Amino acid sequence: MVTHSKIYTAMSSSPFDSNMRLPHRYKTFSGKTQYQLVIATIHKLQESGFYWGPISGKEANAMLSTETSGTFLIRDSSDNRHLFTLSVKTESGTKNLRIQCDTASFFLQTDPKSIQSVPHFDCILKLVHYYMPQSRAALSVGNTRSGNIYYIYSGGEKIPLELLKPLSCSLSTLQHLCRKTVNGHLDISSKRDQLPHPLKEFLQEYDAPI
Repeated sequence: MVTHSKIYTAMSSSPFDSNMRLPHRYKTFSGKTQYQLVIATIHKLQESGFYWGPISGKEANAMLSTETSGTFLIRDSSDNRHLFTLSVKTESGTKNLRIQCDTASFFLQTDPKSIQSVPHFDCILKLVHYYMPQSRAALSVGNTRSGNIYYIYSGGEKIPLELLKPLSCSLSTLQHLCRKTVNGHLDISSKRDQLPHPLKEFLQEYDAPI
């Protein structure tokens, strides 16, 4: 078993940034696969610019209160049983959705009132992108997920989850902005093997368009 207390020791020999911000709690992992999944995801989240780290739900609500509906951020979960939370502004106020993590994937916490199956992803960025309108529109062209909307059940209301705009906590470099643009063009990203090795590695380090 691997715990967060051992993650800090492992970072000294890790290929990732030794200054990487980790959720400030102990967390037992099921094994090496889950440990590597979380470490890789934290690395990408820190590159994203909308991972706010150990802020509370109250702080997230305050920051999102003046934003438009669909604005969201990722933060560390306030619940010690979980690592991350998706906070999103909806027409009914800010909602905080726990992100579950099993042996090899991330997924949104299932609401007992929902009959929808919840998709699983090997990275939180892929999870976020799935619930963004442009992602649904692109998939609908191929008829793989047309009309599929995830709903939040809160206070007796059924609220559609739409992630429109991340709330940034840091400025992105020009290189990172270009990388996201490339990731958003399937005709380019599908030809990554033809790119020079340093550029291909740079794109692989962050493979999301958000």
